[in-house]
Amino acid sequence: MRPSRPDNNGTGAQHAQALWPAAVTTNVREALQVARQAQPAWAARSLPQRLQIIRRLRHHIARQPDRLAQGVTPVAQRSLSDTLVAEVLPLLDACRFLEREATHILAPQRLYRRRRPLWLHGVELELCREPLGVVLIMTPANYPLLLPGVQTLQALVAGNAVLLKPGAGGLAAAGAFVQHLQSAGLDWPLVQVLSEAPMAAQTTMAYGVDKVLVTGSATTGAAVLELLAPHLTPAVLELSGCDAAFVRADADLDLVVRALTFSLRLNGGATCIAPRRVFVARDLTADLESRLVRAVQAMAPCAVAPAVLTQVQELVADACAQGARSLAGNFVSAQAMTPALVADATPAMRLLQSDVFAPVLALVSVRDDDDALAAAAPCPYALGATVFGQEQTARTLAQRVRAGVVVVNDVIVPTADPRLPFGGRGQSGFGVTRGAAGLLELTCSKAVVIRHGRRRPHFAPPRAEDAELFRSYIAAAHGASWRERGLAALTGLRAMGRRLWR
Repeated sequence: MRPSRPDNNGTGAQHAQALWPAAVTTNVREALQVARQAQPAWAARSLPQRLQIIRRLRHHIARQPDRLAQGVTPVAQRSLSDTLVAEVLPLLDACRFLEREATHILAPQRLYRRRRPLWLHGVELELCREPLGVVLIMTPANYPLLLPGVQTLQALVAGNAVLLKPGAGGLAAAGAFVQHLQSAGLDWPLVQVLSEAPMAAQTTMAYGVDKVLVTGSATTGAAVLELLAPHLTPAVLELSGCDAAFVRADADLDLVVRALTFSLRLNGGATCIAPRRVFVARDLTADLESRLVRAVQAMAPCAVAPAVLTQVQELVADACAQGARSLAGNFVSAQAMTPALVADATPAMRLLQSDVFAPVLALVSVRDDDDALAAAAPCPYALGATVFGQEQTARTLAQRVRAGVVVVNDVIVPTADPRLPFGGRGQSGFGVTRGAAGLLELTCSKAVVIRHGRRRPHFAPPRAEDAELFRSYIAAAHGASWRERGLAALTGLRAMGRRLWR
């Protein structure tokens, strides 16, 4: 029986209902039950058959991209063109990545004689990737199509069923996306949309799923882990960010200003890998400040959630009380602000250690790369980072930055590459989504070991003289020099001979 339809309270649910007649299931237990029933048949399909659904989806969306984007744009409060390029296009690229690469990524690996221990003669090893079962995907509100879409597609390609819990205001996007999947031929129980309410996800985890993917705040991640601990359910957590931008002495300041201004404007500053902390070489600090002030003051206000706006006001005031200077930023109303720019910030300030989901930049003047890395270290978040400078020196610094992904001489946009595995460190979470590694996260590994022939010497009862044989083999296989290994091999052969003749 299909899960019951939602009660349609609120505009988000009404919008979703208009796009998809059964957008939300209110019966979590039933949704989980039918997903478990449908998943084995889906997993039994060949990978080319599963990828055929993905290909149809890509072509279906390409014929009517506006229809999918319209389910996202009102919630995100951005233009239709921004939604098309920020969410629809990367989603389609992720489809094509799976079509091209999933067969190779998920293919069984057979390990034959090469580098096999000699004492395991006759053993053949095959490493397989298998579906997990039913995956719960929890997503935020800022990118309600791209983030859940890519994770859902990878889960499906790996052979799983999905329960999708959208973020606030994300029902319309989730409903439209699932409708497109069904139009591409996917059976409805394989992807079901839960309510936006946190209780829906909590109930699902209590009933038991096989893995949970969370994109959200560090607070949410900690709460999810607490709920999963009794069941030992694995999880991938993509959590809060307070990303660093490193502006080296050899950076192009025109490029830096354009990049940072873009990061403040994109999605109203509500992007987890948008720079918040800018560590700038001392000789460039004054010039960068003046350029950024002019650029930021020309920007229009953007909508910010009231709770986030209050957080920004408190953090900026706290920083200024400790010696920072507020260069720009106007809190237009209880739900809107122009981008905030703070200078003379220090690493110990709460502004530089908080997950601010709003257009804010804090500038920290540093002597050199070592000083910049030391100043960045106190922040508990390590999701992404950006380095500006001459390519070779910037690349060298990027190798030293503690973050899940580091962009050189650009910001945010290159991370939409479908090949890129995305995840954080520290309080920014663990595990990855997207790319080959993200696809493998949605499988479990199984080793199949086959012993050829009839010899099983290890079945025989041990003898006292076996210790000499084993000692000789260990020295012959792992000795430090050719001489040690050769002498041990001769000793082992003599011990073997005595063993065979007794």
